[in-house]
Amino acid sequence: MYIIALKMLFGDKGKYLGIIVAIALSSVIMIQQPAILVDILSQTYGAISDMNLPNIWVMDPKVQSVDDSEPIQDTQLYRVRGVSGVEWAVPFFKGGQKVRLQNGETTQCLMYGLDEATLIGGPAVMLEGKLADLRIPDAVIVDEAGAKGRLATHAVDGSLVPIKVGDILEIDDKRAQVVGIARATPSFMSQPVIFTTYSRAKNFAFSERKLLSFVLAKAKPGERPEDVSRRITAETGLAAYSSEEFKKKSLQHIINNTNILVNIGFVVVIGFVVGTAVTGQIFYNFIQDNLRYFGVFKAMGATDSTLIRMIILQALLVGFVGFGLGAGLSAVYMAVSTGGMGPQPKMTWELLAASGGAVMLIVTLAAMLSTRKVLKLEPAVVFKA
Repeated sequence: MYIIALKMLFGDKGKYLGIIVAIALSSVIMIQQPAILVDILSQTYGAISDMNLPNIWVMDPKVQSVDDSEPIQDTQLYRVRGVSGVEWAVPFFKGGQKVRLQNGETTQCLMYGLDEATLIGGPAVMLEGKLADLRIPDAVIVDEAGAKGRLATHAVDGSLVPIKVGDILEIDDKRAQVVGIARATPSFMSQPVIFTTYSRAKNFAFSERKLLSFVLAKAKPGERPEDVSRRITAETGLAAYSSEEFKKKSLQHIINNTNILVNIGFVVVIGFVVGTAVTGQIFYNFIQDNLRYFGVFKAMGATDSTLIRMIILQALLVGFVGFGLGAGLSAVYMAVSTGGMGPQPKMTWELLAASGGAVMLIVTLAAMLSTRKVLKLEPAVVFKA
């Protein structure tokens, strides 16, 4: 009976392909949009994720996220170092700067100022040059996406020429030489990221009175970062969070103050609803066209449970094929879009499991809608003239 059910499905090529295409398109939406959302949200705390050594972030109490800078005085660094349980603490500058390229064009960049002695907070992956080269006078390192994107210059033929090691930039009327290209998590606003030393960052932004954006610290072995953070807050009056706490705080700030979750979630819901409606309609028409066969099966003694299993088999087959096609198209899209300036969606097993479950729910709803017609069918109807 199951082989006959498959022959019935494959025999109606038009509806078979229509159901698969509808499921595939729904799958693409339900995979691609959440993948983009996850990448965008992960960029909200990308600067925290890129730094493995510090596990405590100290800042002004008014700061709500890693992109929200409220500088504090440099003397606060020494107060943090004096708190029990702190193994070490270093300064970290994070702020926006206008950069002038060699062709005279300007763009807004995000600048990170690292502690000169340790260079803690620097990029973990260097594509060109070395992190230690930041100790060269006027040296800066730029991120790969920025080098190929907004910091690239236009050639005579209109093509983009990525910035390279040895090029000269101008930051606040001061010379800066590119000594390296690094790979870093893009910022939430997709601005190019420039790394330099803390003292040089202060020189670039000399007009500001307070320039210490964050204090990066590490808890001593055996101490929980959360406990040390509470101690820092109690003794200094500053806000201190472990890296994981600060990630959650930054993420929650973006979710609470933007509509990105609602907007992308709405698109996913629309994809699910449209997929359910189209798939259900086509599958219902398929069952309607084959009612005479189901009537013959009933007349021959097939039970309702057997007919239901036949319909479920047909629904699961088109669900698996359609989802596989949609997942494949999504994977191709993500591979092609990798390396650009926009969001970098990545396919994870959690995302595939969630979208696959949604597709199975779609085909289950379509099967349930169609089985009602079959269960109410009287076998004698098929023998009427």
